[in-house]
Amino acid sequence: MGTLPKRKDIPPWVKAPEDLKDPEVFQVQTRLLEAMFGPGGSRIPYIEQVSKTMLELKVLERSDLTEVVVYGNYLYKLRTKWMLQSMAERHRLRQERGILKLEEAMNALELGPLMK
Repeated sequence: MGTLPKRKDIPPWVKAPEDLKDPEVFQVQTRLLEAMFGPGGSRIPYIEQVSKTMLELKVLERSDLTEVVVYGNYLYKLRTKWMLQSMAERHRLRQERGILKLEEAMNALELGPLMK
């Protein structure tokens, strides 16, 4: 990804153009975004400020994945990528446990398997 981001409000802690050249990129299940970033991405500015990075989210077409692009100083963007991946995994596991508990409760009540 050699192109610079389209975003116009580059935070002051991100030095253009050197911090914008080689972003860290990873994919997250779209259903986990609200749990990670709050309703409407309300926590993104806070995460950017604390981590001293800039985030961009790109919804991938024909997929249930969203690409998260992290710009910033090399160490900050690696740390932020690791933190966000850990958050995504934690929320994914919590949702899976919740579904399993729901299925167990339904089986206990003899309501049958969870419909999809």
